[in-house]
Amino acid sequence: MSEKARLHYIYDGIEEHDNRLPNWWLFILWTTIVFSAGYWFWYHIAELAPGQLGEYRGEAAEVAKRNADNKPASNEMLLALVKDPGTVGNGKAVFQANCASCHGAQGQGLIGPNLTDGFWLHGSKPMDIHKVVAEGVVAKGMPAWERTLGAERVRAAVAYVLTLKGTHAPGGKAPQGEPEQP
Repeated sequence: MSEKARLHYIYDGIEEHDNRLPNWWLFILWTTIVFSAGYWFWYHIAELAPGQLGEYRGEAAEVAKRNADNKPASNEMLLALVKDPGTVGNGKAVFQANCASCHGAQGQGLIGPNLTDGFWLHGSKPMDIHKVVAEGVVAKGMPAWERTLGAERVRAAVAYVLTLKGTHAPGGKAPQGEPEQP
């Protein structure tokens, strides 16, 4: 093909040539078109797999199901969890990882109060303990753990703390607070 045949247009000294597009560019173009048509057919026409909206709806249903199982804590629920060895074991792991630095490995009290004696600063009922663990006591340096750990692990930690009551761990900190009311 001669140079004159390829020349398409001249204006103000600028020459426009009618050049063929490079093969790599055409390959990417056609691959993109074929992929988008296949994607559209697969997800929107044949619905062979859930699209992003379908995945979102599935995950939202799972979260709703999990939240339906998360009943608000109560004294009865927490006392029932004390009898479940799996929950108490999980609670012990949570306690060792997050609480032992202040309350000691056996709950005997270091910076924080002794959890094994019969004296309690903020109440000894299961819901009183749950409130302290979940909401914290900022004035005393106790952080609120519910946002960090989640409701299930807070309940497990409270169940473990309830198993510590009355064990009087050796080397425990001096009693603080009010004696436990029967």
